[in-house]
Amino acid sequence: MVEQKRAAARAALKYVPESGVVGLGSGSTAEIFIQELAPLIAAGRKLVGVPSSHKSRALAMSLGIPLLSDDGPWVIDVCFDGADEVDPALDVIKGGGGALTREKVVIAASKKTILLVDASKLSARLGEVWSVPIEVTAFGHASTAAHLRAYGEPVLRMRDQKPFVTDQSGLIYDVKTGPIGDTRALDARLLGIPGVVTTGLFVGMTERVIVAHPDRTEELVRA
Repeated sequence: MVEQKRAAARAALKYVPESGVVGLGSGSTAEIFIQELAPLIAAGRKLVGVPSSHKSRALAMSLGIPLLSDDGPWVIDVCFDGADEVDPALDVIKGGGGALTREKVVIAASKKTILLVDASKLSARLGEVWSVPIEVTAFGHASTAAHLRAYGEPVLRMRDQKPFVTDQSGLIYDVKTGPIGDTRALDARLLGIPGVVTTGLFVGMTERVIVAHPDRTEELVRA
């Protein structure tokens, strides 16, 4: 699986500009991409990155990749990130690594977004395999979860027997929605719940998905 992720990352390198601002996603596949990007910069590409998590920032810094501050505003030429589940319309679920809020901010500031996945992440409908991560404020999170229950069972994400805390000091509920009929409508309803910071539904935000199969890579482009 790691080799498939690396194959997707290497296939994405042809979309890296000679100079400009690049969004750096989070998660295992995005980390491999950051590793593959570093030699291009060392060889002379005039690039600067905007990382979407503390972990990605630390990795990029360790590899000598110049970075902009977290404050913004930025005009990002292209963002490279991973995804947890991808449907045929190239709408996706993200947030398995817990960086969904920052990932969404970086993608929204990008002229185009390219996602890198292995073939196991493809689904006929979002929610078939993956729960929808929802970042919520720590204040009143159990009350927010009670509202989320209307859309599926919300499970508070834990790490080391404690609630997982995001880079913004939020909490995450993974909501088991099952297959989603209208992704955009569900996203809007979830965002309307007081206490919800953002959802792991990324609707209409991806132009291209590079999919690594065991023997090849393919590229899916939004119609």
